[in-house]
Formats: sequence, C-alpha cells, structure tokens
Amino acid sequence: MNLLDALTISIRSLRSNNVRSLLTTLGIIIGVAAVIAMTAVTQGAKQMIQAQLTSLGGNYLLVNPGQLSATGRIKQTDINQLVSEDAEAIRNLSIVKYASELIDATTQAVFENRSWFTTLAGVGVDYPYINDWFPEKGNFFNNNDIKNSALVCVIGKSIVPKLFGYQNPVGKEIKIENYKFKVIGVMASIGNTPSGWDQDDVVFLPYTTLQKKIMGISHVEKIAVSIDSPENILIAESEITKVMRERHNLSRNQKNDFYISTQLVHIERIFKISKIMTILLGSIASISLIVGGIGIMNIMLVSVRERTREIGIRLAVGAKEKEILIQFLVEAVLLSLIGGLIGVIVGISGSMIASSILKWPAVISPFSIIVAFFFAAVVGIFFGIYPARKASQLDPIEALRYE
Repeated sequence: MNLLDALTISIRSLRSNNVRSLLTTLGIIIGVAAVIAMTAVTQGAKQMIQAQLTSLGGNYLLVNPGQLSATGRIKQTDINQLVSEDAEAIRNLSIVKYASELIDATTQAVFENRSWFTTLAGVGVDYPYINDWFPEKGNFFNNNDIKNSALVCVIGKSIVPKLFGYQNPVGKEIKIENYKFKVIGVMASIGNTPSGWDQDDVVFLPYTTLQKKIMGISHVEKIAVSIDSPENILIAESEITKVMRERHNLSRNQKNDFYISTQLVHIERIFKISKIMTILLGSIASISLIVGGIGIMNIMLVSVRERTREIGIRLAVGAKEKEILIQFLVEAVLLSLIGGLIGVIVGISGSMIASSILKWPAVISPFSIIVAFFFAAVVGIFFGIYPARKASQLDPIEALRYE
C-alpha cells in the first residue's frame, strides 16, 4: 500500500464520521485561527502606533542648548547658545530634509474688543514640513518674511472663534504687544496632545520677528530637524553632533554644550512591547493547538479500538505493520491539516472583523499562516504517532477475535 492508497482510505474513514471528524479538528481550528488573528491584530496595532509616533516625531530630532548629564539632568549655559547659523549648518547636511529655528513665548493677542492669552511660536519656513502641519486657509510666511522680520502671523484653529467669531481672519490684523500683525493664514486643526494641551491654541510668527521685536534676543531656543526615515535617526544624530561641535569650537575633551532629543527611545519601547505581546498572545493561542492534538490522539485511539477487526484482517492477509502505521498516521495528519486550513480561513476572517471593529489595520503575514499551518501538521504527526503505533502492533489473531 502506497501513500496515495493510505490517503484514500483515510479520507473514506473521515467522511464516514463527518461530525466526529469536525469536532476533533475544532481545537486545531481555534488554535490556528487564534494564532493568525492575534498576530495580525498585534502587528496592525504596532504599525498604527509606529505611524502615529512617526507623525509626532518618529523622524524628528530636537537640538537643545545645555549640557545633558549621565543622570539626565540638564545644565543650562549662556555660552554658545543656539543661533540661526546653527540651524543653517544643520539644514545643509545631506541627511537632513528640513530644519527650523524654534522660540516660544506667551502673551495676549487682541482683535478689536476681544483678547486671548495664547502661545507665540517663532519658527522658520520649514516648520510646516517638519510637522506635516499646513495652513487650512491662506499661506505660511516665506523667507522674505524671515529676512525682513515681517509683522505677519499664522494663527491656530482655536484662536479663530476666540478673537474673530464667525469672521474670516485672513487679511485682518491682530495686536501683539505694541505691534499689529497681519493674519496671512489659519493652520489646519491638529487637536490636543495626550496630556490635554491644545496644540491649535498658538500664533506662529517669523522667528526673527519674535527675536527682535518682542523678546529682544539674538539666539533661538531649539532647532527642530526632520530626516527622511526613522531608521536614519542615529546617523543623523551623529552628523548633527559633529557639525555642532565644529561650529561651537569644542575640543575633543570638552563636553557638548547641546543635546539632541528624539522619539527613538519611545519607538524602540513600542517595538519591544509589541514583540512581547505577539509572543505572549501567540503562546496562549498555541495552547489550543496542543488541546486539539490531544483531541486527535483521543479520537484516533477510539478509531483504533473500533477498527480492531479491520486491522486484524489486513494484517492476516499480509499487510505490514509499517503500512498500518502509515495509514493511521496519515489519517491523524489529514485531520490536523483540515483543521489548519479551516483555521486559516477563520483566522483571516476574524482579523478583518477585528480590524473593522477596533478601527486599526490588521497585518496578515504570510509567514504567520505558514508557521501556523506547519505547526498544525506537526501536532498531527506528534499526537498521531502513538495511536498509529498501537494499531500497527496489534496481534492479528487477537484482533480477529475482538468483538
């Protein structure tokens, strides 16, 4: 008897007990479906969180003044504060896409008889590109506005109802300190931070305007930098450090008088948590595979008992022990593979349903399907060996006497 004959006999045997075969494979179905669904959902969550972190600064670096100690404490110094020339040098690096000077302050903005206490943000022209945040109405200021310290501003969405009500603010003037600023744009809404701070409650000015006409300073507080990919953060950090040390004339033995902060630590932490969750959930789901394997072993032992006379007849007419072993092993593996196939279909469908309910992507990996299907086959072989060996080792005479 060859493998094809064993497969034919196994299919015939399973079809004669459809309900029992389906119930036997239930553990395998649940196990494979759970492994695929859990992996897809956790990978989708990881992808979504990574995208959110990237949008919040996954490819974003912030150059800050001051010395950062080993314990994380910052020592501020007035020597070699950050200046716009530092930002220009960073901007000229090939790995850098955009760089913007940053300064902030808080003050009142006034329009006619209305006033609102808000944040002033002095930034460069690259700022919208770094944060992927652009005006909904009007325009952002340009290089000429920076060069001329122009009295123009772009306001956040939350400022509009506070100062202008239902009026279109573009083209109107608001008073900040002793200056009148022309509103040239309104930023699209970006919403609150996780801590509840309203990011739309802000007025953007050219950083030179905020420096010279309101704050009376010549330095900038921070430099925001955007690169092409989060994978290049470490390279960019190294290159920025090198150019900043050269600009600040720091010798080999001198510590940096600046430090660079990134989202890399948070991204790596998310990846580690996602990996642990995938392994944990996959392990829990794999328990169903083991339970399913035990079910297959149990039903195969019942099958051996029910077909004892059949086995005895085959052995009596010349069937070898090896052929009986192969027949029952094929039957066990076939049960497991059928369960695995149904489990794959259920797992993919479950992933799609979970994705729709949870509102995040489900990443169905072909590798996870192959692994789940492979383990289903392994379970069938492992738990099918004992019943198959027991069947092959039956004494033909005793088997023929069995009622």
